[in-house]
Amino acid sequence: MTFRTPGFGRRLGTGRTRLVLPVLVTLAVLLVAYLIFTSVYTDLLWYRSIHFSKVYTTQLWARVLLFVGSGLLVALVVGANMVIAYRLRPPYRPLSVEQQGLERYRTVVDPRRRLITGGLLGLLGLLAGSSVAGQWPVVLAFLNRTPFGVEDPQFHRDVSFYVFTYPFVRLVLGVVFATVILSFLAAVAVHYLYGGLRLQGPGDKASPPARAHLSVLVGLFVLLKAVAYWFDRYGLVHSERGVTTGASYTDVNALLPAKTILAVIALICAAMFVGNIVRRGMMLPGVGFTLLVLSAILVGGVYPLLIQQFQVRPDELAKERQYIQRNIEFTRKAYGVDTAQVVPYGGQPESDAGRLRQAKDDLQGVRLLDPAVVGPTFQQLQRVRPFYRFPDTLDVDRYKIGDRTVAAVVALRELSSAPAGQRSWVNDRMVYTHGYGFVSAYGDRFAQGGAPDFVTTDMPVNPNSQIKVNRPEIYFGEYSPLYSVVGGRGQQELNYPDNSQDGQASTTYAGRGGVSIDSFFHKLLYATKFQEKNLLLSGGIKDNAKILYNRTPREMVQRAAPWLTLDGDPYPAVVNGRITWILDGYTTSNNYPYSERMSLGDATRDTITDTRSAVARQANDRVNYMRNSIKATVDAYDGSVTLYQWDTNDPVAKTWMKVFKGTVKPRSSIPAELESHFRYPQDLFKVQRQVLAKYHVNDPAAFYNAEGFWEVPEDPSAKGRRQPPYYQSLRMPGGTTEEFALTTVFNPRRNPNLAAFMSVNSEPGPNYGKITILQTPRTPPTQGPGQVQNSFETDQSVKETLNRLRLGNTRTVAGNLLTIPFAGGLLYVEPMYAMAAGGEEQQPYPLLGQVLVRFGDRIASANTLPEALDKLFGDSTAPASPPSGQGGDNKQQGNVQLSAEAQRAISELQDAVADFDKAQRAGDFAGMGEAYKRIQAAQRTLSEQSSAGARPSASPSPSGSPSPSASPSASPSAGG
Repeated sequence: MTFRTPGFGRRLGTGRTRLVLPVLVTLAVLLVAYLIFTSVYTDLLWYRSIHFSKVYTTQLWARVLLFVGSGLLVALVVGANMVIAYRLRPPYRPLSVEQQGLERYRTVVDPRRRLITGGLLGLLGLLAGSSVAGQWPVVLAFLNRTPFGVEDPQFHRDVSFYVFTYPFVRLVLGVVFATVILSFLAAVAVHYLYGGLRLQGPGDKASPPARAHLSVLVGLFVLLKAVAYWFDRYGLVHSERGVTTGASYTDVNALLPAKTILAVIALICAAMFVGNIVRRGMMLPGVGFTLLVLSAILVGGVYPLLIQQFQVRPDELAKERQYIQRNIEFTRKAYGVDTAQVVPYGGQPESDAGRLRQAKDDLQGVRLLDPAVVGPTFQQLQRVRPFYRFPDTLDVDRYKIGDRTVAAVVALRELSSAPAGQRSWVNDRMVYTHGYGFVSAYGDRFAQGGAPDFVTTDMPVNPNSQIKVNRPEIYFGEYSPLYSVVGGRGQQELNYPDNSQDGQASTTYAGRGGVSIDSFFHKLLYATKFQEKNLLLSGGIKDNAKILYNRTPREMVQRAAPWLTLDGDPYPAVVNGRITWILDGYTTSNNYPYSERMSLGDATRDTITDTRSAVARQANDRVNYMRNSIKATVDAYDGSVTLYQWDTNDPVAKTWMKVFKGTVKPRSSIPAELESHFRYPQDLFKVQRQVLAKYHVNDPAAFYNAEGFWEVPEDPSAKGRRQPPYYQSLRMPGGTTEEFALTTVFNPRRNPNLAAFMSVNSEPGPNYGKITILQTPRTPPTQGPGQVQNSFETDQSVKETLNRLRLGNTRTVAGNLLTIPFAGGLLYVEPMYAMAAGGEEQQPYPLLGQVLVRFGDRIASANTLPEALDKLFGDSTAPASPPSGQGGDNKQQGNVQLSAEAQRAISELQDAVADFDKAQRAGDFAGMGEAYKRIQAAQRTLSEQSSAGARPSASPSPSGSPSPSASPSASPSAGG
């Protein structure tokens, strides 16, 4: 017989539940702790492997201290106010329906009051701590701030106050404001729960202790508001109210005194609220609250609006002139363009044929090989095996080859993945671990058939190459795998394919980089980190094995210097025989006074960033100060990271060098061979050209009218996107030698003509970073890139040449349209590539087809640049082409005597163009068609005369008339 005790089963089940639940909670806590430990410790091991552990520990301790400090502050202050409210509860509560309802809640809360309070305070502390911990850069920068030595013109404070101190003060005020508000809400809740506050019943709705407590909290809030009003005054240097960024006339003459008045009123109101401790009733708080709201509306809102509408708007330029001048001065200084020189250029281009030929002979080093186009060509001709890859956009650098320094297009042969059909964890992570080889080609010449003329090629590396590479292995690159296990005793990693019986040459990693993974503990950690059991179970991981991860150059430098914004295009260089990644690091701020703010992402967008994966796009961070303060390097073999100070005057860099002491080497320690490969960074240049599109104007009145503003032109080969800047070797007007420069051009706003040519010296030396802007005349206008591209495509001779290139299954790809100051004018050079029109499965690649050139109205094309220039200017054995646009009554142009038939054709062409324009204005489409037929007939005659030896320009046109072959409207269909 079985005896059962009633309820025994339920009690046993409850006991088991009570036993299992703590165990599960404990296991969950231990699991979370283990995952956190794994993340933190593996990060620390990685930082140790690159010798930047101080950077990680400094960040970690800063985050921990801010998290704990701010979390405790909020929790303790809010908790103290809850305790005070609880202790000030009334001993007796009047009977009412409201209190009877609250009594049920009090019955539930009271036994668990401490647990509930502790849970709420813990949650508040976690939220507050997490929020403030993320602001560690603001705190550390404030504690280590460095003066700029520049005062703002309004408050006469050093710029460092706005860059470092002001953000810190706003952070502190935000934390204290949040603490007081949360304390007030918590106190209200406790007072209401325990009867200190009532919504129903006769008599006072708040007990005297509750009223006094809440009055103090409101008084503290208003006191903080007074402090905030006072510091808001300094924030006016970032105002967007006026014509430009910075304190405007209304800000200085209305809002500044208003903020001061509001601060005083807030102090008075705070005293009123605190005074309510000794008075009964709500008269003082009501008066204070009303005064504060009315003053904020009238003094802080209505009064500045009236000043803006009735004083500034009727005479805005006169009122804002002083403040526009401040903005111009500080914006140019903040972006480092205050020394940019604007010089007039192009008013009198050379026309003498002999001098042009002589100048043509001095033109050397024009970079025709376009790094944005020939990526597929490198891929097809130098990939060797399908598991290697090249980026879609290559890089430009300089190398001394023979007795001259040449601009070369360079790239690394990086690992893509293990071959298809051979994919396994061992192959992916332990055999195919790295890329191999530095590939480079001359930038200014091509091999037979239009292929790049390579300097370094193939595998293994040639020890007699003109660029000697002693360590061609690439373990750290832009396309490196997520992680690889390398260097184990006896481990065989694929180094490069060869002609041996095995089909490959193997190697074992012997670099200093990586983290040891030959212990069970480390295997367990990394198996957890990468969620890969093979890291723990594989017997292939031998003694001395290392794991490589976080291995792309941008990621490595960003982790080593989290205070930097990195350029989107790291580039490889061979330095002392080793492949080294070079990266440019920027210090930025959004708090420089009076400086124009812009989106970093928008300012740096162009064709390359929008269409190519090799160049990273910048985040849409708002900045108004930028410096290229750091040059960073990453060794492609052992992953060693080095930071060098480049801008020795930048206070922001000096501040962070105090924070992370010893992590940045002085500029004097940069090896000479490494420095020779430094170049002016593209993203900084893009930002500066965006600034100079407006801020080349120094006069406030002209700036206000905005008539002289420029814009970056559209890329002729990619509609709707900005033209990227180009690296090229050129000789600036007045210069005696060629220099490696980064260049761009400007159009007038909403105008296709050319406004200016901008160049920055990119050769390390005394002139590095010197910005020169050549401003072209407004009249007669100079054609811009889009118009030049159109003239190439519509020129009769060039069009026939390009059509021949496009015969069959071939298409053309336009290369970079280079603008070169030449002979007092501008020479345009564009390589045109031919490419099979097949799909990706056929893997077509571009080869040089023609080189197009233009100077003034002269246009020519040929297989090589020297041949094209000979056609353009004539050589010692051939007469020069006459420039289209000269008067038709000239019987002799340059050194060429035109035949009588050619002269009649030119005259007929002039008449036909005039008739076409007349018919177009009248809307006479039939007349336009008839005139166009005459234009074509005249062009055919001129072409025949050219073949006979007269060699007139491919598209002659009368003076003052557009070339019909260059005019998109020169077609009957254009008007209909």
